Amino acid sequence: MCGISAIIGKNDIVEKLYNSIKNLEYRGYDSCGLAVLGADGIIVRKNVGSVEQANEKEKFVELSGNVGIAHTRWATHGGVSKENSHPHSSCKGDFTVVHNGIVSNYMEIKEELISLGHIFTSQTDTEVIPHLVEECFKQTKNVERALREALKKLKGTYAFAMITTYDKGTIYCARNESPLVLGIGREGMFVGSDVNAFIDYTKNIVFLNNGEYAIVNADSFIIKEMTRGEEVKRDITKIEWDAEMAKKGGYPHYMLKEIYEQPMTIQNAMKIEKRNIERLASMMAESRVTYLTGVGTTYYVAMAAQYYFSKIAGKFFPVISSDEFENVAIADKDSLVVAVSQSGETYDTLRALRAAKKMGAKTTAIVNVIGSSMSREVDFAIMQGSGPEICVLSTKAAMAQILILIRTALELATIKGDRDKKEIKKIESAVVGMPELIQTLLNEYQGIIRNIAYRNAAVKNWLYLGRGIYYPVALEAALKMKEVTYIHAEGMPGGFMKHGTISLIDESMNSLVFVPTQHEEPIYELTLSGVEEIKARKGKVIGIHFGAPRGLFAEEVKLPEVPEIIAPLFQLVAGQLFAYYTATALKRNVDKPRSLAKSVTVA
Repeated sequence: MCGISAIIGKNDIVEKLYNSIKNLEYRGYDSCGLAVLGADGIIVRKNVGSVEQANEKEKFVELSGNVGIAHTRWATHGGVSKENSHPHSSCKGDFTVVHNGIVSNYMEIKEELISLGHIFTSQTDTEVIPHLVEECFKQTKNVERALREALKKLKGTYAFAMITTYDKGTIYCARNESPLVLGIGREGMFVGSDVNAFIDYTKNIVFLNNGEYAIVNADSFIIKEMTRGEEVKRDITKIEWDAEMAKKGGYPHYMLKEIYEQPMTIQNAMKIEKRNIERLASMMAESRVTYLTGVGTTYYVAMAAQYYFSKIAGKFFPVISSDEFENVAIADKDSLVVAVSQSGETYDTLRALRAAKKMGAKTTAIVNVIGSSMSREVDFAIMQGSGPEICVLSTKAAMAQILILIRTALELATIKGDRDKKEIKKIESAVVGMPELIQTLLNEYQGIIRNIAYRNAAVKNWLYLGRGIYYPVALEAALKMKEVTYIHAEGMPGGFMKHGTISLIDESMNSLVFVPTQHEEPIYELTLSGVEEIKARKGKVIGIHFGAPRGLFAEEVKLPEVPEIIAPLFQLVAGQLFAYYTATALKRNVDKPRSLAKSVTVA
């Protein structure tokens, strides 16, 4: 949810530390701060606003030192204020911490510490950590032992990095169900909430697992188990992403860049080793029941996959939003749960997977971030390899996830053996040709979509309608509109509209309708009938279609004919562009919409 960076080096690290939280700003951007350990102790500077705005106020880059921690915040406990910004320090300022996640028992700890004379200056749960370590240090006179004693008392999902005047050449860090990774550099060591914290400086990383802490020096590190303090050996992993992949590449926003990266993303999804797709399909075939789960965009990815599994493999798999999984799912040792997550750290989806494991179910995941909690906790994970997705809104990662699930559906159909092999080959061929067709859409139709978006940017209420697999397309496109423009957009099945919602339709309610190909009967004709019903009530309808009667829509995007199996994904890209250009017309903060964060790691 927030961004952690910590660096220790042989030379001054402040510029690197500042750059690292700029790279992490997509994880949280309502406030930020740095703490640097120098000859005069720990100097903390922090404020509200973006990294650049806070730097203008606090002059971060004027600090100097070879040990420091930094943080970008997305508020959970306590409002957006300078006092609640990170880093947070102990009473004497000898222990300073940056933290992600939630300390669930912080009020209990805080009350105890106040009774012992500690003075708090914020409303955050984070602030209890340095005070608690300080209190434990009074007893142990040893920083590591004090940290371990404090960790025994903390409950919740957290990751933090700490510096202290009692050990000036060390960064201490710990994780419990919130991501944390070490970067191994030639001229220093790094700690980050993800690899973007230090990807400009090293590709060599070491993952911390749940229940572990690390002691990091300028040229070495030690990982230990929390409760007993036993050393844990961990191999170094080299990542393939480079720093340029995380830059805008000349596009005005990451969102547009990532929309345009979808042809390459699809190609990468098609290159995932066949044996991994076969393994997932085999697990699904061998299970009595398979649940698909995700939340937000990944829930709609799972919904789209449900239609593909039904159509391609003749199998029905229930889809449950992961935040509701525990409330409705019934699983056992013959069950499989397939989770979809961009970050691999999504709290609700991790909770669903852990609940499934307690029920005895097998668990799998499709994720984009190597070494994420989800990828390591499930029985089997497919790494989708979409590259960094910096915009808070997921576009290319969601597309890759759908393609991976289509490939899995094709493999499941092959395992079942009751689908004509020529038909399977036809679908495979359509999917292989998709990148070139998507590129054509981006090159030739984005101007049309932009113009329609600009003409309708003042509309305050939208219905997004689709039937069949175009229903989850409508839901996801409406979510994109809500996320990036702050405009009310309600996605629903085309047939559902008549059952109540039709009473809302008038001149001030616009509808965006995703029309199937003409070969998809009866939903093609039913969709057009719904358009007529809206028009009869003076509603304005914008149509995204592959061919429909002339004059049916007030405005339209007529896409080129494409194979039926991939047609919904073309509509999805058009919906992404429509949301993007509406947001730019309204001058929204496209990559960092208000109140949203890239990785939702809290309840």
